[in-house]
Amino acid sequence: MYTLGICICRTAFSMLRMPSCDKSRSLIIRSRIDQSTQVLKPLFFHSTTDHCTCCSTIERMKKDVRSASHAGSWYTDNRDELNEELEGWLEVVGPTEDFPVAGSKAIIAPHAGYSYSGPAAAWAYKSIDTTGIKRVFILGPSHHFYLEGCALSRCKEYETPIGNLPLDIDTINELRATNEFEDLSLKADEAEHSLEMHLPYVRKIFEGQDISIVPIVVGAISKSLEASYGKLLAPFLSREDTFCVVSSDFCHWGTRFSYTYYYPEPAPSNKPGIKLTRSVQPSTSHRIHESIERLDREAMDLLAMPPSSAKDAHAKFAEYLATTHNTICGRHPIGVLLGALAELEESRKSTLKWVRYEQSSACVNIADSSVSYASAWVRF
Repeated sequence: MYTLGICICRTAFSMLRMPSCDKSRSLIIRSRIDQSTQVLKPLFFHSTTDHCTCCSTIERMKKDVRSASHAGSWYTDNRDELNEELEGWLEVVGPTEDFPVAGSKAIIAPHAGYSYSGPAAAWAYKSIDTTGIKRVFILGPSHHFYLEGCALSRCKEYETPIGNLPLDIDTINELRATNEFEDLSLKADEAEHSLEMHLPYVRKIFEGQDISIVPIVVGAISKSLEASYGKLLAPFLSREDTFCVVSSDFCHWGTRFSYTYYYPEPAPSNKPGIKLTRSVQPSTSHRIHESIERLDREAMDLLAMPPSSAKDAHAKFAEYLATTHNTICGRHPIGVLLGALAELEESRKSTLKWVRYEQSSACVNIADSSVSYASAWVRF
C-alpha cells in the first residue's frame, strides 16, 4: 500500500508539472492532488513525528511551481488559442524594422492584458535575436506590496499554458548571496502580473530552446538604488548567453488612476502642463490622447540611445518623472536597466530604439481613461 500511495502521489504531481491545456485542467489536477493527499494521509504518519512524508513532499513540490495565476483572465488559458494569438501578433509586426535585431540584448515591453498590450509587445519580442541565449532576466515592478529593494522568487519553475519555464537557480543563488535581495512569498509571486505577462512571449520566442529565467521584482527605489542594482546586475547581463526583459506600461491616465496631467498645446510649445478637473477642461484643438502621447514620447525621447548616453538618460528620465509624475509603472525596472548600461558603457556603447507606441483608448474628456504601451529593443 505504501508503494501504491507513493505512485499515486507522484503521478498526480507529474501531471501538475506538465504544460496544461488550460487553466481549468490545471485546477482539476491540483484538486485531485489535494484529494489524494487527504485519502493517503492516514497511511503514512510516522509514529515518532506524526508527519506524512509523502504528503509534505507533495506540498513542498507544489510550492516550487508558480502557477499561471492570471491565465484565463488577463490572457487565454487555452494552449492552442494562446499559441495562435502570439503567432498572429508576431506575424503582423510591420516590415519597417529589420527583425530580429542582430546582437539585441534587452527589450522594454508592456504587461497589460493581452487584448490590450499583446500586439504592442510583439514588436519588442520580434526584435529578439535568440542565437546563443540560455538565460533571460525579467525585471518587473511591484504592484501589490511595498518593496524598498528588489526581490527574488523562491520557486523553481514558472507555469505557462504553452510550456513551463525553469528558473536559473544557480544565478538566483549568486544574487541571493549578495544579501541585496529579498525573497518573494509564493502568494506575492503569484499575485504579481508584471512578470507573468511576459512568460508566454518568452516561452514562444525561445520555442524549442533550452533556456531558464531569472525573475526579479523591483520595488519603489530611488535613482541611486536603481544605479546600485544596475551595477550589481551588469556583469550578469553582459554575458553573451543572457538576455533581459524589462516590463513596463507607460502613462496610466484618468481619474481612476488619480492622474490627469495635460499639455494645453502640442509640442514644441513650452506652455506647462496642468491638471484637468471637471472645471478645468481640455482645449478643443489639442485632445487629451494627443497630450498623453506627447507626454509619453518626451520620456521615450529622453531614453533613446543615441543621442543620450545611459548615464545621461537615467538622469534626464529621473528629472522628467519628478516634473511630470507620469505614471510609468515600470520606471524603476527601466532605471535599473539604465544603471546597468551606465556601468557597461565605458567598454561598450548602448543603443535603445523605440519601435511601437499604442494607447488602450483615445481619451477626449475627463471621464475617459487609458493606458499607454511602448516597445523598444536594446543593444549593448
